[in-house]
Amino acid sequence: MRSFPLRRDLGLQLLALWLLFVLLVVVAVFVFEFVASRRLEADIKAADLALARAVAQETDAAMGNALSAVQQLGTFPAVLAADTAEMDTLFSILFTARSDVNLIYRLTEQGIMLYHYPVAPGSTVGTDFSFRDYFQTAQTSHAPFVSKGRISPTTNQPVATAIMPLWTNDNQFLGVVGTNLKLQDLSTSLANIARDYRPEEQFQILILDASGQIIAHPQADRLLQNAAPTLPGVFAALQAGQSGNLIAGDEADREMLYSYVPISSVGWGVVVSRPTAVAFATPTAFRRGAIATVGLFVLGGILFWLVLSRRVVRPLEQLATFSQEIGQKTDAVAAHQPLLQTLTERPDQMGHLTRSLKRMQQAIEARLNELSILLQTSTAVVSSLEVDVVLNSILEQAENLLNVQMCAIFAYDEAKGNFRVTASRGLPAWYAATAIVDPDDPSSVTMRAIHSNQPVQISDTETNPSFVARRQRAQISGYRAVLAVPLNTQHAPPSALLAFRPDPHVFTDREINLLFSFANHAAMAIENATLYARSDMQLQEQTRRLESLIQSMQDGLILEDLQGKVLYANRRLAEWVELPMNSIPGQSVAEVMDRLLERARDREGVETAVAAILKGNGNRQTEFALDTEEGRRYLRLKLFEVTDSHSTPIGRGRIVQDITQRHELDRMKSSLISTVSHELRTPLAAIKGYTTTLLADDVEWDSKSQREFLDIISLETDHLTRLVSDLLDMSRIEAGNLTVSRLACDLNTLIKEAVLHAHSQPAERLQLDIPPDLPPLFADPQRIISVLRNLIENAAKYSPPGTPIYIAARGEAKQIIVTIKDEGPGIPAMHSQRIFSSFYRIENGLARQTAGAGLGLSISRGFIQAHGGKIWLEPVETGTCIAFSLPQHDQEKIT
Repeated sequence: MRSFPLRRDLGLQLLALWLLFVLLVVVAVFVFEFVASRRLEADIKAADLALARAVAQETDAAMGNALSAVQQLGTFPAVLAADTAEMDTLFSILFTARSDVNLIYRLTEQGIMLYHYPVAPGSTVGTDFSFRDYFQTAQTSHAPFVSKGRISPTTNQPVATAIMPLWTNDNQFLGVVGTNLKLQDLSTSLANIARDYRPEEQFQILILDASGQIIAHPQADRLLQNAAPTLPGVFAALQAGQSGNLIAGDEADREMLYSYVPISSVGWGVVVSRPTAVAFATPTAFRRGAIATVGLFVLGGILFWLVLSRRVVRPLEQLATFSQEIGQKTDAVAAHQPLLQTLTERPDQMGHLTRSLKRMQQAIEARLNELSILLQTSTAVVSSLEVDVVLNSILEQAENLLNVQMCAIFAYDEAKGNFRVTASRGLPAWYAATAIVDPDDPSSVTMRAIHSNQPVQISDTETNPSFVARRQRAQISGYRAVLAVPLNTQHAPPSALLAFRPDPHVFTDREINLLFSFANHAAMAIENATLYARSDMQLQEQTRRLESLIQSMQDGLILEDLQGKVLYANRRLAEWVELPMNSIPGQSVAEVMDRLLERARDREGVETAVAAILKGNGNRQTEFALDTEEGRRYLRLKLFEVTDSHSTPIGRGRIVQDITQRHELDRMKSSLISTVSHELRTPLAAIKGYTTTLLADDVEWDSKSQREFLDIISLETDHLTRLVSDLLDMSRIEAGNLTVSRLACDLNTLIKEAVLHAHSQPAERLQLDIPPDLPPLFADPQRIISVLRNLIENAAKYSPPGTPIYIAARGEAKQIIVTIKDEGPGIPAMHSQRIFSSFYRIENGLARQTAGAGLGLSISRGFIQAHGGKIWLEPVETGTCIAFSLPQHDQEKIT
């Protein structure tokens, strides 16, 4: 399965780790900024809301005092009685005590100004104020309340009036008493608060009355303006008695932060507002700082990654690519050399790693070169069975790899009893032709290697004392050092591989191991050739035996491949399809099966059955009948799968078995049952019927009738006796223990006896042609009478009534031939051999209408063959002619 690229690339892993770290830091900064900003914004909103709540509480206390004062004022008798003199004193005291009041007045029940204090500078006494909202409200209220803000016509100042409705004890409206509250005082307080904020902060604080008018504002010109349309959300919340914060746009489409608190006692509300850009300046600055910090961090991370990539990741990638291409003879390896040279000069770990890789490259290339040569040698070993060619190739590769100029293979010559050169390279021709090693020579390098099964080397032939006897030969041949390794052979003669050098040389372990490898390849080549020669002979012998076995099979065999082409068919199958055996392989198995089934009875049904077993997995066999020249044959077709050692289908086999004999046995069994059930039942029924009739007490039969019944019983009893006798004779014939007693017999006498005992009484139909000089028969008279009776009865039964039955005899070559011919429908040629089988009857119309067990001809054949004769069906144009022969003997009795 192909792995994810991240798992195979260290650069991607480091990049992913770095990106993950950066992402975590960035996310942490933004999360912190988000939480801190939201906290700061919440604190700012809470501060504005606290300010609004403080103003609201102070205003609520002032309004509560004003309402309490006017409510108390409404309890004085002078006010209730509308006593202007008393009211002047009372109002002056209140006016002096309340600095927030600029006018105190009394309206009659009709809304007429009755009195107000102070009287100057202008007087509105007598003026009708019944149109005022507060007067109309007072007519339905008993509690004090504060009116909407307005400009007082008496003082020409913006005021809000604290109103106390006046009622008698019997609920009679007397008018109102009110005190005008100076809105300018409230605005002054708000101005003092706003003075703590810089003008650029655009801080605003105001108080709205129940109608949405501004009744207090740091700017006096904003008093009594309707602010409800510009603050719809805030005004609606205040009317609902809610407090809180709201961010919305003002009339100049600036985003503003509104903090509002209702003054529940008078239905007013305090609103603090300022632009969000000012209110949230600190969170905004914090957010910008966080972004700048993240940017600096990301920039630093990018610089770090660039340095890491240039100094570590990219060199590692290039070294990894180089390591993958080590051993490959491509231009890419050469292209990496300049870079590798640069990395090699680095004093750090990267330089050390690069130098190690280069050393490993050189070692691997050397090993790969050795493996390549060994692989070529292995290829040469397995690609050819020509030993000389293979050994020459092995020696050539050994010279190239070991840097030697001469090498040879010495093998034991069983015919000459010594070791000789079987293959060589570089050696003088005369040396290869004359070099002989005695198997008993203890000083020979070749024999020492073979006997010890270890490599033996002579590093310098000039100084080695064991090489004195061969030193001159070595000098002439031109070598100073020799290495001999044994060949590990089991089935081939002992051998050794020798390598020669022209200079003194100590062969290293690597060279010895390499030469051992070449020796093993040479051993394999020699062993392969030896074993192939042996196995080829054995295979040919096994093939001949297997071929003979398969060809001797009585069953037909077809082997086909997966494409439905015939691979093999035996002789029996070729006989069934009537094709030359060597022409069947290569044909389509369907065509071969068509030839087999073209004579099948119910061919369409058989083809359907064959198609079914080809598709099925259960009982893969079917049976069918063929009409051949020898008669009807019954065949069984079996299918089986041909698989290899791993149970993989590689073809299919078909076996065609001749089951005619088995089918014939089944038919004989059925016929025997039919005979027992029919041939025995009919006479038994007649005997039983007539016996019962004779034994009946209620009827008396005359002697003539009784005689007739007894004759019938006797006749049927004879029939039963003859049938049982036939069955017994048939069993003796099948068992092979039938005995005959030969006597001299006259044929005419035997014919008369046979006609006398024949069931159909055909005497008047017989026409005899017996020569008067015919010699007597030496045979068992009862057996021959039985044969004649069976043949005459068959001729009578299977020919039209009244037609003649011809019996002729003649002597010929020490045998007597007898023929019985009728003029019936005849017997088809395909049944000519089977009519002599037990229980066999031809299925035609006349045979089905005629009773019989099908034993007559079979018993006749057994009797005739017991006498050493033959019985057969002679061909005639019309009717049936059966002939049998009996050998002539001297007068004797044979048992």
